[in-house]
Order: sequence, then C-alpha cells, then structure tokens
Amino acid sequence: MDDLFTDALGRLLADHCTPQVVREIEAGASAEALWKAIDDAGFADALLPEAEGGAGLALADAFPLLLLCGRHALPLPLGETMLARALLAAGGVARPAGSIALAEGKRAADGGVACGPVSGGRVAERALVSVGDRCLLLDAKLARRRPATFPLDAALDWPADAVAAAPQLHGSCEVRLLLACIYAAQLAGASMHVFEGTLRYANERVQFGRPIGKFQAIQHQLAVIAEHAFAARMAAQIGCQAEGLSPDRLRVAVAKARTSEAALEVAAASHSIHGAIGFTEAFDLQLHTRRLHAWRRVGGSESHWHDVAGEALVARPALALESIRAVTDIS
Repeated sequence: MDDLFTDALGRLLADHCTPQVVREIEAGASAEALWKAIDDAGFADALLPEAEGGAGLALADAFPLLLLCGRHALPLPLGETMLARALLAAGGVARPAGSIALAEGKRAADGGVACGPVSGGRVAERALVSVGDRCLLLDAKLARRRPATFPLDAALDWPADAVAAAPQLHGSCEVRLLLACIYAAQLAGASMHVFEGTLRYANERVQFGRPIGKFQAIQHQLAVIAEHAFAARMAAQIGCQAEGLSPDRLRVAVAKARTSEAALEVAAASHSIHGAIGFTEAFDLQLHTRRLHAWRRVGGSESHWHDVAGEALVARPALALESIRAVTDIS
C-alpha cells in the first residue's frame, strides 16, 4: 500500500509540479490546478479512515509522501491538509474542500486572531489555528494577508466576526509539534534531492580535463552532504513514528533538530560545489535550498528542539536508551 501511494504521488508530482510550475506559483500564479490534481487523486484524505472516504494511512505510512513533497518543492501545504482533515474528522467537524495551513495564533484585543508568518499562508484556502485551548478553522479569504520573507508564506489576521463564526475543535491541536513533524520529513526529502542533484552535477561538470567530482576537495564536500542528508532522512522517519495522529514529542524533537541542522550544511555545501550558477534564478538548485532555509524554522528551529530534547533527557535519563532502540528498530 505504501509503495502504491508513493509511486502514484511521485508520478503525479513529476507531471504537475515541475520546476516551472513551482516558479509560476511562487511568482503569484494560481495553484488551483495543481491542488485539484492532488486532491482529486485522494492524497489530501490519506490519513482519514476508509469509512470516511480516506485511505486509512497512519502517520508513519505518510512519511514517504511527505518526503516527496520536499523532493518536488511542493508549493502547497499537502502535509498540513492531510493532518488537518484527519483532526477535523476525529473532532466531528465537517472537513472543507481546499488546502489547509496549520498555524499558531494570538487573540487580539478586539476579539480577532493574529498569526505571524504562516507556512503556505499565501496559497492555503483555510487555516487550522491553535489559539489557547481551542483550534479554529478559519477561512483565509477573510484574513488580511501580509507578505512574509518566503514568497509562499504570509502573516494572517482575522477580524472578530470571522473568528466568532469559525468551527472549533476543543483541546489543543499541538500545531507546533505537527508542523515540526511534517517539515522534518519535507526537509529530509529536499536534502536528498539536493544531494542527488549535486552529485550528478559534480560528475557532469568538467574542469581541467576531468569531472570536478574526481577532485578530493569536491568528494569531501559530497560526503558531508550525503552524511547530513541520510541522517536527516533517518531522523525524520523516527519523528513520524506515532500511534494515531499525534507523534511522540521527543522523537519529533530529535527529528526536527537534526533535519534543521542538516539543512544549513546541505545548502551551504551544495552551493559551494555548484559555484555562482547555483544561485541564479534559472537554475533549479535554489528552488530547494531556499526551502531548506525557510522550512528549517517552521515549527521551531534546531535550537528550540534541542532544548526540548535536552530537558526531556535530563528529566528522564532512561530516554536516551529508548532513543537508541528506536533508531535500531527503524534501521
């Protein structure tokens, strides 16, 4: 089942999420056609039970799909939508059509809700926003969107009347934890794509009569990229191991810390090997390395999750042994 879903999404993204499409959506073109292709194929409902029209996948089963989102620099919040729809269904809230971002928000003095930069906030049709002990499903069309640094992100502010009318889930959705889990996997996918592309470039680019990949200095940089990319993939897979829809906090801490850490190293080394051409708009490398930098901070950067993991291990030293066993089980 995992292979069927992974192969199907891989083919769909290869056909519909080309680098040119990604560039156009980043530049402001509509993402409706791409989202329709993904949604019509059922991937947004992958975590829903089969009785409710979904595929009945567990979060661990969705890991390869999230990897593909990173590999293809998907400019839509598919992972967030999969989890949001499953959470809404579990809470008895009717799930809407369209893509759904995940965000943490704050109540404004006038009763509205304000969110800082939301990943995918510019292209998402709705947002599931954690505010105190509630999660609100808010229509993005009713929000005031403010541009963020990354072109697909936006800060979102909703007026009080939109907040009052929004469907609610009682209890915290642990949005930061879910985002960290999703983006650890997407960072791993993007890192693997950058590694494979850089290795290919090094074997094709000829300098001084031979491929630059034959030079020891380049081989060392490729080894560094490979080390971080494969470690990131292993950590992200551990982070997605979960019972139900809520991943384990310590495993996610390790996953997001390691993948965010790897993102900096992979991006730096790959651009060093490519030289100036890697930074150009026409070259595809920057589509992924910009995401490595942007996604590194979504759901908390490595420093935040290092603190979470450190506090847990200090409080319960036996967790270190459990973590080693988790790595052994995955490998």
